[in-house]
Amino acid sequence: MSVFKYEKDAEGIVTVTMDMTGPVNSMNDEYDVAMGETVAKLEAEEGLTGVVLASAKKVFFAGGNIKDLLTIEKGQEGLMMEKLSKVKSQLRRLEKLPVPVVAAINGAALGGGFEICLACNHRIAYNHKTVQIGLPEVSLGLLPGGGGIVRMVNLLGLQTALPFLVEGKKLTPEMALAAGMIHETVGSIEELVPRAKAYILEMKGNDSAAVQPWDVKGFKIPGGKACDSQNTQVLPVIPAMLFKQTRGLLPAPAEILDCAAQAATVGFDAAMLIESRGLAYLVTTPEAKNMITTFFFGLNKINAGSSRPEGQAKNLTKKVGILGAGMMGQGIAYVSAMAGIDVVLKDISQESADKGKAYTQKLLDKRVAKGRMTEEKRDQVLALIKPTTDNEDLRGCDLIIEAVFENVELKQNMTKDLEPYLAENGVWGSNTSTLPITTLAEGSSKPENFIGIHFFSPVDKMPLVEIICGEKTSDEALAKAFDFTQQIRKTPIVVNDSMGFFTSRTFGTYLDEGARLIHEGLHPVKIDNIGKAVGMPVGPLTITDETSQQLQHKASATWKAMGLDLGDRGQIMEIINLMVEEHGRGGRHHGGGYYDWNESGKTVWPVILEKYYKPEVAIANQEVKDRLLFRQVIESIKCFEEGVLRTVVDGNIGSVMGIGAPLWTGGFLQFVNTYGLQRFSDRCDELEASYGERFKAPAIVASMLAKGETFV
Repeated sequence: MSVFKYEKDAEGIVTVTMDMTGPVNSMNDEYDVAMGETVAKLEAEEGLTGVVLASAKKVFFAGGNIKDLLTIEKGQEGLMMEKLSKVKSQLRRLEKLPVPVVAAINGAALGGGFEICLACNHRIAYNHKTVQIGLPEVSLGLLPGGGGIVRMVNLLGLQTALPFLVEGKKLTPEMALAAGMIHETVGSIEELVPRAKAYILEMKGNDSAAVQPWDVKGFKIPGGKACDSQNTQVLPVIPAMLFKQTRGLLPAPAEILDCAAQAATVGFDAAMLIESRGLAYLVTTPEAKNMITTFFFGLNKINAGSSRPEGQAKNLTKKVGILGAGMMGQGIAYVSAMAGIDVVLKDISQESADKGKAYTQKLLDKRVAKGRMTEEKRDQVLALIKPTTDNEDLRGCDLIIEAVFENVELKQNMTKDLEPYLAENGVWGSNTSTLPITTLAEGSSKPENFIGIHFFSPVDKMPLVEIICGEKTSDEALAKAFDFTQQIRKTPIVVNDSMGFFTSRTFGTYLDEGARLIHEGLHPVKIDNIGKAVGMPVGPLTITDETSQQLQHKASATWKAMGLDLGDRGQIMEIINLMVEEHGRGGRHHGGGYYDWNESGKTVWPVILEKYYKPEVAIANQEVKDRLLFRQVIESIKCFEEGVLRTVVDGNIGSVMGIGAPLWTGGFLQFVNTYGLQRFSDRCDELEASYGERFKAPAIVASMLAKGETFV
């Protein structure tokens, strides 16, 4: 029995309901057979008046088989071309049927799923927030290879189609309707197939309803061909704009642009072949393999709860107490209230607490102004936040998160004083970026209910939360923190205790190497530019200014007081002490740092140039790139080797979402897989010989090489 259910009604309309083996419909071998058989049957059908393509799954169609794509290696492009040719041939036959073909989109239709829809004459979607429409392949280092680029360009025109292709936008049905990507929406799933059939009956006798626009004689692409004046004025500028966004590190956007321009130049069938060649090339690149591994398989694994302890019942937060209404506390309050959680925002003064709530008001007002939220909804969210100075308001919180200064004594005393207000079996979370959780938990009477919940700034925008387990943290507390993180729509990674944990510890090596390069005589602007050229969001010196030298100075003093080994940080501390102690420069918002900051931008602080810059010093750009990248990769491997990182997936997702690891790497651990472990080890040896032991490859690399293993 076919996994495509085939039903013909009295009106001659065939409804094909896709219901493939497994939780979703996808373009695998089973699909190839089912679609091939279905198209052949439709072509032979007598008395056919129309076709409705529907789905029995919650997701209309999940797209291509990503797992299979990972297996395609260089030299196997021909195999990929054969697969794409088969998929495209079947969809081309579907859209050339002599009757209207209607897609009844009941759930997400992304990637290959929407490419199937594009091969239909008419597209109707259930108008619901769970339905997403688009071609997001670029986010995995790929391009739409089932005809998506060619059909989108022919449907919308080159300039209109490009943002959807290059940016991989996922649209709601209303947005897709406004963009011209679908034709209708309905208010309920129950209306979908009946409305699709009604459309077919309305079009009876209208032969044009069964012909795709690009198959009509004399068809012209909206906006003209690539060589038409309105496009020739814009096309030369787009590559530069793309390069500014990707820095030339992501091949997919450039390949998509080329295929789209070709689709607006050559004939339909020729453009289809060019598109296939583009995907066959991209699927073999290390960038695509890295991005697929992390942003598809890895992220899905984390979202499914792979890092959550087994056997623990779901434990959603009903009332959260937040201690400290500063930058971090007010952000946590905002995301919590947006998730419908009652929030007690406590500070030492009512003015500070009110100011913390005002931050949420400001963000919500912006949403209202942009039409993304009603005033009524804004007021409902605001009503969930209670700014206060009264400890008693914390009573009954099932979760309390302190977000105060990085001071061990302050945090421990606060825990002792306020922990009794927790509800029975409530959990205490510390939003610390560096301080060991086991040490902080010494202030708790129930260390098993004490856990680290490390947010990133700004909280409303940063997608990651790093959950840190102390020596005595229980599975119940971990499950609570994990569930809360997902409840506020953030991505959780789980790590074990360590100074700096994973993200801060690894990120610190980037800042440290930037300072070392300053000390060696390189120009600050060059160092920052090369950091960005690697793919980091910001150069190491600029981000040091942004996060503040003052914070690093205080953190180092705290670590020393705790008797912790700071390692070889002499050069960076020399520079930070110069700025903070001698010149009162604690960072961008504290008198400046490496740079003098003003409204128009930044300029290098002259003292840094006078003291350190040596024009005669020349270090090759690639050498600087490798130093800035390898320091972070090596530290990530050490974290995995030492058990700070519990899984490779947590390391990859954490490094991208929390540290800003270049997208093309797929995360610092995944980078080593496609770079090659032996090649990585050899390069570490070279860097160690030139610059010191900090570049020594961790022992686990040699062990994995001997066993033929990779970071999985």
